[in-house]
Amino acid sequence: MVNPIKTAATSYPVTDWLRMRWSPRSFSAQEITEHDLLTILEAGTWAFNGGNLQPWFFLYGYKGTEGFKKILSCLNPGNQSWAQNAAVLIVTLAKRERDPGKPNLWSKHDVGAASMGMILQAITMNIYGHPMSGYDPNKIISTLGIDPDVYEPVTCIALGYPGDPGQLNESQLTNELAPRTRKPVGEVSRCL
Repeated sequence: MVNPIKTAATSYPVTDWLRMRWSPRSFSAQEITEHDLLTILEAGTWAFNGGNLQPWFFLYGYKGTEGFKKILSCLNPGNQSWAQNAAVLIVTLAKRERDPGKPNLWSKHDVGAASMGMILQAITMNIYGHPMSGYDPNKIISTLGIDPDVYEPVTCIALGYPGDPGQLNESQLTNELAPRTRKPVGEVSRCL
């Protein structure tokens, strides 16, 4: 069950699954089934994207596998300390070109949309995702055998069922229990 302190207090009536979306650092030992993970990954494939090019690719590893260990080794130490408890780690990649020699300038945007689709689908299954930018992209490329001329790492995502925040260190626990906040919509938007 989601930590009630993490349900966003919005100024406008945003849908519940967006209000409930947050990025936990504490995960339980419960495994994610292959069926559930493939459901989450498929949700990502239905994201909007420029020209229907679908410029994303997802590499993933289940906890306890070599793939998981490889992805975990590419995370910054601060993320490794809690992400090691996730059920699944995912690396999202963006295809660099639309056509040979023609860069896809919006591929990272499309991969972000796919990531949000996966995370929102996961929430409907009581599974939560924590996207991370704290990783070494060069190590991702070399460790996972990615062709850097074809794909660019975008983010890593830890997925799992909510766990006991008591497993976190003090600074992580503070973040885990703090209420979610956002800038007011009037601060990030303007009518022309």
